[in-house]
Amino acid sequence: NRTQTCLIALRRILRATELNARMLARETGLTTPQLIVLEIVAAAGRITPKDISGRAGVGQATASSLVDKLEARELVTRTRSEKDRRIVWVAATDAGREMLESAPDPLQHTFSQHFESLADWEQAMLVAALERIGGMLNAGAIDASPLLDVGAVDRK
Repeated sequence: NRTQTCLIALRRILRATELNARMLARETGLTTPQLIVLEIVAAAGRITPKDISGRAGVGQATASSLVDKLEARELVTRTRSEKDRRIVWVAATDAGREMLESAPDPLQHTFSQHFESLADWEQAMLVAALERIGGMLNAGAIDASPLLDVGAVDRK
């Protein structure tokens, strides 16, 4: 039965996402979105919350909330620009960079590597199929960021 086969495949995707998020939390104490933001900050050297939100695909309030959580764990610091006091720079601490070195890859890294190795037509086919499935689940209006994770992006 194709319906059951499709539902099983969807369930496997959901479970893989959930299991990866749990493993990441167990090994680092971070959520997937927090780890992605930490990666963005470390790669940039220093970056504004606005630029973090653009690169992570989340709203500015969500990005600020994620930075708050990372700052509370002393994985990033915030400093005001000397030239323009309205600008706040976010930078990874030594502890933040060490965390990244020991952290497992989030599931979207694995997915991205496999997806980007596909031919253009195959990528387009998968995107179309997934968008169609989202529509069938009445999920078209649900706000979502490009992070494979369960629950709210800025949760604890």
